[in-house]
Amino acid sequence: MPAALITGIGGQDGTYLSEFLLGKGYRVVGTVPDDDPANIDRARHLLDKIVVVRDDLLDQDRIEDIFRDHRPDEVYNFAANSVLAASFQQPILTTMVLAMGVTRILEAIRKITPTTRFFQASSSEIFGNPAEVPQSETTPFHPRNPYGVSKVYGHLMTVTYRENYGLYACSGILYNHESPRRSPEFVTRKITQAAAKIKHGLARELRLGNLDARRDWGYAGDYVRAMWLMLQRPQPDDYVLATGETHSVRELCEEAFSHLGLDYRQHVIREGESFRPPETAQLVGNPGKAHRVLGWERTVSFRELVRKMVDADFEALRPK
Repeated sequence: MPAALITGIGGQDGTYLSEFLLGKGYRVVGTVPDDDPANIDRARHLLDKIVVVRDDLLDQDRIEDIFRDHRPDEVYNFAANSVLAASFQQPILTTMVLAMGVTRILEAIRKITPTTRFFQASSSEIFGNPAEVPQSETTPFHPRNPYGVSKVYGHLMTVTYRENYGLYACSGILYNHESPRRSPEFVTRKITQAAAKIKHGLARELRLGNLDARRDWGYAGDYVRAMWLMLQRPQPDDYVLATGETHSVRELCEEAFSHLGLDYRQHVIREGESFRPPETAQLVGNPGKAHRVLGWERTVSFRELVRKMVDADFEALRPK
């Protein structure tokens, strides 16, 4: 029975990947940063099937103890605060977790379990203000926020350990991927949750910023399958994981509200945008390499994704 270690197991990707790996017969060990129940809420249905341990990506000894205790065959590193605005408010902590945390995990692998295969959750934010559209694995990095800068560090350190120490270490350059388990502070979930509340009579309006902002949105369940495929290849490499298409926030609103028989224009109010740097060139990924080498294709379209999220929120808010 292969063993997988998932850092940040209580997040969206951690829970979907846990389900996927359990279905393939893995022993799954997950880490959370502290005892806050919120860290494990999304994984409560898995607690009788997985092992959960407390980690500290600022503590090298603690990380090494986890590797000695569990000897993972594969590691998937999701530990992060993925809200961009928070990285401006806490740039030092962001750097310590997202940059140095990756290095500490790689060093633990090098010292204790050098045959472990490592997946680093990189991000489209490493491109920031991209030199080309769409972006591929060879697009130059140009991050524009502390989150993106820290992700560049983690990405390059993964390459460094692969090339200099011979570790099997990969980075998946992840574009926006969503699901009913997405945190409510993300615009996708904010919209689908609001549409469900309004349909149930629990709210009347939704205030949003730039409705014309566009994103490359995919389904998290598809993306975790690609992560696993990356670690099954004979040789480690980095891959862009994206849909290759963009949709606007306005399109997302229209799809979400119309699915419940509502007109978003009667409920969505435009207001000042949340703090984030101005947008210039479009972030949209070219998943051609993942298609060609991994044989990976997404299975859930944009429309299906939005409807899946709306249905889940509508059911969750249904009066008991």
